[in-house]
Amino acid sequence: MRFTIHTYGCQMNVRDSEAVAAMLAANGHAAAASEDDADIVIVNSCSVRGKAEDKALGKLGLLCATKRDRPGRIVGLMGCMAQRLGEGIFKRIPLLDFSAGTRRCCAIPRLIARVMAGETNIHDVSRPDDMPDVSDAHCGEGFSAFITILLGCNRRCAYCIVPDVRGPEYSRPAAEVIAEITALARHGVCEVTLLGQSVMRYGIANAVWPDGAASPGGLTEPFPRLLEVVAAIPGITRIRFTSGHPSGCTAELARAMRLFPNICHHLHLPVQSGSDRILKLMRRGYTRADYLAAVRRLREAMPDFALTTDVIVGFPGETVADFEDTRTLMDEAGFDNAFIFKYSPRPGTPAAAMKDDVPAAEKMRRNQLLLADQDTRGEALNQRLVGSTQEVLVEGPSLRNGKRWAGRSPGNKIVVFDPPDGLRPGTLAHVRITRAAPQTLYGEMMGN
Repeated sequence: MRFTIHTYGCQMNVRDSEAVAAMLAANGHAAAASEDDADIVIVNSCSVRGKAEDKALGKLGLLCATKRDRPGRIVGLMGCMAQRLGEGIFKRIPLLDFSAGTRRCCAIPRLIARVMAGETNIHDVSRPDDMPDVSDAHCGEGFSAFITILLGCNRRCAYCIVPDVRGPEYSRPAAEVIAEITALARHGVCEVTLLGQSVMRYGIANAVWPDGAASPGGLTEPFPRLLEVVAAIPGITRIRFTSGHPSGCTAELARAMRLFPNICHHLHLPVQSGSDRILKLMRRGYTRADYLAAVRRLREAMPDFALTTDVIVGFPGETVADFEDTRTLMDEAGFDNAFIFKYSPRPGTPAAAMKDDVPAAEKMRRNQLLLADQDTRGEALNQRLVGSTQEVLVEGPSLRNGKRWAGRSPGNKIVVFDPPDGLRPGTLAHVRITRAAPQTLYGEMMGN
């Protein structure tokens, strides 16, 4: 049967979808050219924000409606929303064939076989004490790959549903991670992104290191030690990781990033608020000063370090003064880019019991101010790169203009340029920057 997967949410969901696609192919199914051609359609869902769930529910409703004309079509749900809603999803979407939770990716080929045998409304979600079923399956011949190294989350931020839907932390054995990346490198992958909800806690929740081998860099903390070994794998020219937390921005991490040239000098480090009072209500586990100290530690080790972040505006109780604290922190931190979200309560989280007292119009005003601030900040930072030469990992045609190509710098900045004949995705190219916009650099490819 032909399948397609619609993915909402984070990079971990992208990785899960890729693994499921590879497993389905291994079980005799084939990727469909389009949704219209698909006999099996799976929605991989996100529960971080209400809007993401609404999109997934709307898509599932439309897909199930097509079963009236295509009674043999299989429609399934996977991911965080499946885990959060449990069997209640079938009351909302009665024609849904199966629902698989966050740690049940490997079960999906079996669930589809059961549907093909006549079952429906099959519910398969993980329990908190279940060991995760981690797949090392990858599909396609791409040059870049996501690698899950840490599943679940032990932090309990007041607004976040992730610990409930993804379960407790589990660090994959280092030998398993290294074997997966080594195999990918042999098949042409040159860039890997190590994934975890709080990725720097890798190795803290359970013992993962296979031996006591000496570290050439003198690194002993589990996550920097893993970075060191991955950096030594032949063929891996770029290493990224996400998402970060200020508590993990240790001197040892900064040293690892400085020592190994294939570890990108970029980090996505969510701040969420610049107000100590709001950070405490959010249960983020750090203060404004702690966050800025982590940023200084990284920038002192790497002067070219690039920093991106997440910010929530309108958290319960956020005053104008609290919001202004966020604005000043963003200026002080000097973010290269920021993803700014208006707060919405997630059922079951501690924040959902707080009064959502910031009016929608005020949330929008604060959101727009931060976006405008970031455009100004981003353009100023990018203007400094005009005239420089950036090493760009070529991705392929630009989304906005197919005649031009795009790639990313080590600082994760999008670089657009005119490609020479014969250029291939996955190539490292040198591009001289001639023009800058708030989120994009433009340039001319140099002779390599």
